[in-house]
Amino acid sequence: MPARNILFITADQWRAECLSCLGHQVRTPNLDALAAEGVLFTQHYANAVPCGPSRASLHTGMYLQNHRSGTNGTPLDARHDNWAKQVRSHGYDPVLFGYTDTANDPREFDADDPILKSYEGPLPGIRPVVQMGTFPDAWADWLGAQGYEIPEPNWRFYTEKQPVPEYEEGGPVPAPLAIPADLHDTHFMVDRVIDFIDSADDGFCVHLSLLRPHPPWVAPEPYNSLYPPETLADFVRADSIADEGKQHPWLAYALRGRRAAAPEDVRKLTRLKASYFGLMTEVDTNLGRLFDHLKANGHWDNTLIVFTSDHGEQIGDHWLIGKMGYFDQSYHIPLIVRDPDSRADRTRGSRMDEFTENVDIMPTMLSWLEIDVPVQCDGQSLVPAMRTGSFGPSWRTEAHWEYDFRNVTDGEPLERELGLTQHQCTLNVIRGKDYKYVHFTRLPPLFFDLQRDPEERVNQAPNPDYLPLVLEYSQKMLSWRMNHDEQTLTHLALTDEGVVARPASRY
Repeated sequence: MPARNILFITADQWRAECLSCLGHQVRTPNLDALAAEGVLFTQHYANAVPCGPSRASLHTGMYLQNHRSGTNGTPLDARHDNWAKQVRSHGYDPVLFGYTDTANDPREFDADDPILKSYEGPLPGIRPVVQMGTFPDAWADWLGAQGYEIPEPNWRFYTEKQPVPEYEEGGPVPAPLAIPADLHDTHFMVDRVIDFIDSADDGFCVHLSLLRPHPPWVAPEPYNSLYPPETLADFVRADSIADEGKQHPWLAYALRGRRAAAPEDVRKLTRLKASYFGLMTEVDTNLGRLFDHLKANGHWDNTLIVFTSDHGEQIGDHWLIGKMGYFDQSYHIPLIVRDPDSRADRTRGSRMDEFTENVDIMPTMLSWLEIDVPVQCDGQSLVPAMRTGSFGPSWRTEAHWEYDFRNVTDGEPLERELGLTQHQCTLNVIRGKDYKYVHFTRLPPLFFDLQRDPEERVNQAPNPDYLPLVLEYSQKMLSWRMNHDEQTLTHLALTDEGVVARPASRY
């Protein structure tokens, strides 16, 4: 077994700015300390939302247009490689604590295999040690062993609160979770990882995928009371939902939906935000326990640590809640990497502002292990930048992401609402330092001047003064898509007809 260790951590639905080392009010002393010993990548972005498509990009190093797992529940083609398959083929045993939200390829399983009944299956190549998801069976069973009555369904462990008034009902803070913090899912998961590391004689390759701060936004004491709701009404949004929806037909459509529109009751919304921030600090506290354990047991200086998220969260900005659309809040996420190699000493504690993306994570982990990066990967390794302080002249100058917004829940096309077929429910974003361009398949584009309008309130696409820039960025978008479709054509796949080029995406 190779001597090097990997600890790959994702915290679900974490906005990039929510680190106290960036001046944010969320208290994250342990992640701040990790950044002080590693590199904080300040312009890091997810490549898709929601969870399934984003994690498909994260784990395969491929853009959505190439892996095509565009929605939760869309199977990830088994022909695609991923970081777990690669490290396993080189003698490592990649293990999972949490979930990867992988809808597995049905061609690889018997029709009655239970893995096909959920999109929360494990990534091919990874070995689940403690598997969690919507139904937290492992945690629920453990709580049952501690004497708790397991509710039906058991996900109510995430939502049941102490019997005190909520903030909007006159309480001073959000009502806390009934389960105490030292028995909460985050604490439980970190304990299981510590137990595993203690039993790993020949090193470890751990993916810790924490649910928090993903909803339900119900934090245990004392995390429910850390951030007074009355201080959190600083939402980035228009004066009303109607005014916000004037920006674009898709946004107006989304704001009419019950799943996307944020609560209009500001007390309820700030209560949710307070709990969201509290769950972040709870994650940080527990990661501090894990980091301390690595140091105390001699693992700190031979373990690559990667901390990031699958995507962000609107939490009331632009009158939206959840992750969707084109706004930065849903895609701008944290990335901290600590390379223990002495060659990375020159960049310790630095902040790098170049655009990085989740497709870079697989190449980074593989190259750190000195494993060749598969040709399928659309991203690039961050190891050279961490060891030289430079990204080189060929590094990207914009971030890219995609969103497939078809209505898979109801299975109905959006023809009545937006005049779109299911195949036309896509958008692409190219986001540079100064400008941002959003391209829809069959709806008007958007263009934001981020120098003058960093909150993305004014669409400049119809403004004739911006026409040359809109044309420039639309051409950039076309070139980016053609370049990566061209790369896709070079990837070979084994089919019933033999080895053939995988076709380019229809998106």
